[in-house]
Amino acid sequence: MSNLWELSIKEIHSGLSGGAFSAHDLVTSYIERVRAVEPIVQSFISITEALALEQATKADEAISTGAFHPLTGVPVQIKDIISTAGIPTTCASKMLENYVPPFDATVVSKLLDQNAVILGKGNMDEFGMGSSCEHSAFHATHNPWDSKRVPGGSSGGGGASVAANEVAYALGSDTGGSIRQPAAFNGVVGLKPTYGSVSRYGLIAYASSFDQIGPITKTVSDCAIVFDAIRGPDPLDATCVSRTYDEIAVNLDRNISTSSPLNEGSPIRIGVPEEFFTEGISPEVKKVIDDAIRQLESLGALIEPVSLPNTVHALACYYIIAPSECSANLARFDGVKFGYSDRNTPDMWESMERTRGHGFGPEVKRRIMMGTYALSSGYYEAYYTKAQRVRTLIRREYEEIFTKVDVLVTPTSPVIAFPLGDKLDDPVEMYNVDICTIPANIAGLPAISVPCGFSENMPVGMQLIGKAFTEPVLFNMAYAFEQSTRWHQMKPQL
Repeated sequence: MSNLWELSIKEIHSGLSGGAFSAHDLVTSYIERVRAVEPIVQSFISITEALALEQATKADEAISTGAFHPLTGVPVQIKDIISTAGIPTTCASKMLENYVPPFDATVVSKLLDQNAVILGKGNMDEFGMGSSCEHSAFHATHNPWDSKRVPGGSSGGGGASVAANEVAYALGSDTGGSIRQPAAFNGVVGLKPTYGSVSRYGLIAYASSFDQIGPITKTVSDCAIVFDAIRGPDPLDATCVSRTYDEIAVNLDRNISTSSPLNEGSPIRIGVPEEFFTEGISPEVKKVIDDAIRQLESLGALIEPVSLPNTVHALACYYIIAPSECSANLARFDGVKFGYSDRNTPDMWESMERTRGHGFGPEVKRRIMMGTYALSSGYYEAYYTKAQRVRTLIRREYEEIFTKVDVLVTPTSPVIAFPLGDKLDDPVEMYNVDICTIPANIAGLPAISVPCGFSENMPVGMQLIGKAFTEPVLFNMAYAFEQSTRWHQMKPQL
């Protein structure tokens, strides 16, 4: 078979099961694809060809026994903020340019237990701070649909690599939209799981109460396969909850006309929050989302206008709490224990100052200073404490709304992928791109982005938000929509 890199995870598993090709054939095909398109896309920070071929050999050995997993032999890109033993994990920062972890993150261990194949580490905004993948210390990533546009961020490498068929799927992290927004910008599927459903052990922290690892894939069913593989309790992560539910990928259902969790046998109730469709959203994006909502209605869902008044405070709330947590988490990078260190100084204090000044990029330094200010004496109550109270109000508002509807539908992003460099000189405008994704992180809720149309020949994503731990409901909704449309079949021409 030619162009094996075009296949979905589900198709790959079927091909490997039937002996149509080997894992070695598959990985070789993907390596050739990376060599062909990576000079344009630049989605990787490091490419691990030798390791991938070695892992492919092990995968073929597992396949020969007849007992193997859905991700066996399937190539993945891991975001470069997730620890991988023996492979540099840089967070796209000069600060960790030469850091090689001695251990795997729990999610990586779970993938390797299935004999997955790591093809490399994905480019990103430094330490996960950005919405365009332009804040990497190494290079910017380009959108496969238009190389002059951004792929989104911070998991831009993951979104671009999956859309460009450089890997079958990617693992990203989502603090304020960093999985869903790149998924939307690149016309692929991205899931931010419920906070605590996936282990964060081995994820280098940006904002610990927001961060969550999740998959970026070509299809909804692929996304369910990866989520099934990485979710579950972990004794190494105290925030990871012990909760069981049936395997999602084998139970996907197109029927949403009789599957409401609130009222068994009734249609899914979809809430459309008015605050997500007001000032700031592109008229073209709004039209595409409106069309997608009508499609869901045609499938049997009940559509209800709803209101979430405190959503208007979500952006301000996030950009106080997240930088505050960033300020604390990144204090460890001081040039003393590990990482980059500027030692050409007369004393340790100046060394520390220069290390942090030269080791961090401008966006990371901006957020550290914002967070340090919000936590400082005299301002803590006025900013950080108040933001935490607003966060509680937002969470309660979502809890209340989910007693009335099963799922919320919004744009993933108010705009399509914008030109490279377009927002670099205006941080506030860049932050506004996350206005639709941040509320789910604040409330710790699951949210998935699925392709739903195009504007100016660029993909548009629809976001489905659910009650905590209702990923099966979200997946069924997303699957029903995907199977009734053709958007997931559209591919960029590289």
